Amino acid sequence: MTVDLGIPVARPRPLATRRRSRQIMVGNVPVGGDAPVSVQSMTTTLTSDINATLQQIAELTASGCQIVRVAVPSADDAEALPIIAKKSQIPVIADIHFQPKYVFAAIDAGCAAVRVNPGNIRKFDDKVGEIAKAASDAGTPIRIGVNAGSLDKRLLEKYGKATPEALVESALWECSLFEEHGFRDIKISVKHNDPVVMINAYRQLAEQCDYPLHLGVTEAGPAFQGTIKSAVAFGALLAEGIGDTIRVSLSAPPAEEVKVGTQILESLGLRERGLEIVSCPSCGRAQVDVYTLADEVTAGLEGMDVPLRVAVMGCVVNGPGEAREADLGVASGNGKGQIFVKGEVIKTVPESKIVETLIEEAMRIAERMKDEGAASGEPSVSVAG
Repeated sequence: MTVDLGIPVARPRPLATRRRSRQIMVGNVPVGGDAPVSVQSMTTTLTSDINATLQQIAELTASGCQIVRVAVPSADDAEALPIIAKKSQIPVIADIHFQPKYVFAAIDAGCAAVRVNPGNIRKFDDKVGEIAKAASDAGTPIRIGVNAGSLDKRLLEKYGKATPEALVESALWECSLFEEHGFRDIKISVKHNDPVVMINAYRQLAEQCDYPLHLGVTEAGPAFQGTIKSAVAFGALLAEGIGDTIRVSLSAPPAEEVKVGTQILESLGLRERGLEIVSCPSCGRAQVDVYTLADEVTAGLEGMDVPLRVAVMGCVVNGPGEAREADLGVASGNGKGQIFVKGEVIKTVPESKIVETLIEEAMRIAERMKDEGAASGEPSVSVAG
C-alpha cells in the first residue's frame, strides 16, 4: 500500500527580472537580451599546440562549456587560430594582451569573438578605429575585458587603486571610442579578485550601459576558495538579474570551472537542473551513515542525462518534507528505509538495499521520462534518512 506524502512543489521563479541588455552573437551562441546565461572557460594548453588545445576544447565541450577562450601571446599561437576556430565544436574567443596585431590575426582567423584588455595593449586607443572596422567587416564581437591587475595607469593615478569606479570608467571609456566608429557589438567584463569590489563594479556598470556583461572573479584561487568567491559574487549579481555569461576562474582543471559555473546557474533556477543531490550535514538524530549513502547514490547515478533531484537526509525529521518535493527518495532509520516516488512511499527495504533500490527506481523513472518525451521536465530524487 502506498502512502501519499504530499504534492511536489514547482520550481520557484527567478529572484529578479533579468537586466535587459543588447544581444550579440558569439558564434552560434546568443549572449545578452533574453538568451540564457552561458558558461565559459579557458584552455590551459599552449594554443600553438593545436592537437592538445583541440583535445581540451573537446573535453570542455563534453562537460557543458558553451564558449571557450584561448590565449594568444605569440605569433605561433596566432598562426594556430584558423585551424582551432574551424575545428572547435563551440565558439572560440581569442584572448589578446600587449600586441594589437594579434587582434587582427584573430579576426582574420575566424574566431567567434576577441577579448582585448585595454590596460595592457600598447597604444590601444590609437588602434580602436582599425579594430572596429576589421571587427565590423567580419561580424566579430569584441569583449572589453578590464582587469584590476592590469588597469590603465591613467586611471590608477586618478583613483589610487582598482576601485569599482576605476574599472567601470575604464570599460565605458573604451566603449565610447568604439562607439565613435559606430561599433557596438561589444561585451564587457570588469573583473577583480575581491568579490565585494567586483559586485559593486558590475552593479555600477549595469546602471550605466546596456551592453551584455561577462561575469568573473579574476584570480579567484584554488578550487575551494575560488568556488566560494565565484558563487558569492555570481549569486549576488545573477539574483539581481545582472550577468549574461560567466566564467569561474579556478586554479584547477578547466572542466571544474564549467562544473561549478553550471551548478551556480542551476542553483539559481537559471538553468534546468540535472542530477542534484540534496543531503543533510548529519547530526545527532541521524540513524544512518549519511555521508556514505550520499556518495554511493551520487556515484550510482553519475552520467544520468535527465533532471533528477536526490535528497539524502539523516533522519525522519526532514525526510517527509523533502519527499513532497521529490520524485524519488528514501527516509531511513532503525536499519531500514522507506522508498518514496513522487511523494508516495512505495516500499520499505533493509538499509543494505537502499542504494541499489534507489538506483533501480531512478533508472526506471529516467526510462519512463524518455519514453514519454518528458526529459525537459524537472523530476527530482530525494534520499532522506
